[in-house]
Amino acid sequence: MRKPNIRSLTLCALFAAMTAVLSQIAIPIGPVPINLATFAVFCAGAILGSKLGALSLVVWVATGAVGAPVFSMFRGGLGTLAGPTGGFIIGFIPAAYITGLIIEKPGKGNKTVLYPVAMLAGMLVYFCLGTVWFFFSTGTGFVQSLVICVIPFLPGDIIKIAVATILAKRMRAVLQTGPIKEHSGTGEKE
Repeated sequence: MRKPNIRSLTLCALFAAMTAVLSQIAIPIGPVPINLATFAVFCAGAILGSKLGALSLVVWVATGAVGAPVFSMFRGGLGTLAGPTGGFIIGFIPAAYITGLIIEKPGKGNKTVLYPVAMLAGMLVYFCLGTVWFFFSTGTGFVQSLVICVIPFLPGDIIKIAVATILAKRMRAVLQTGPIKEHSGTGEKE
């Protein structure tokens, strides 16, 4: 396994920060607010790939776990992770991983269709983990948990997937080819 370089760690930190900022753009509609954190999750997995995308979300969750107000509505701390939305917050990590893993799938054809498919798979992961956690932590019935945790978010998440697909496809191409390459010191590009 390759050790992460400075560029990779910087990108992880930037995506963790982006997730923290986008989490604050929220509409409180009940115990689970609508926010743009899921857009950041889709982008992290699709742009950074499975491992780095998940790592960026681990950084975000760890930052919030120690009390920094990086979760929606400027919340932070272990109490937030143990609360009704904790399953979504934790679920963002495997969601980014799955999203990146599907997009990284080898193949030479047009991968455009993989982006929304990968993001839908990631969405399924955080919806499952978040809804099950909400169900157990609140004692709300399963159908009611679905009504609270899934139904109101589907239209917005579909729009986020469409926008994230366009952005991620372009950003991934830029980051992979990169306008600036590191030099070995011999005057040749690596």
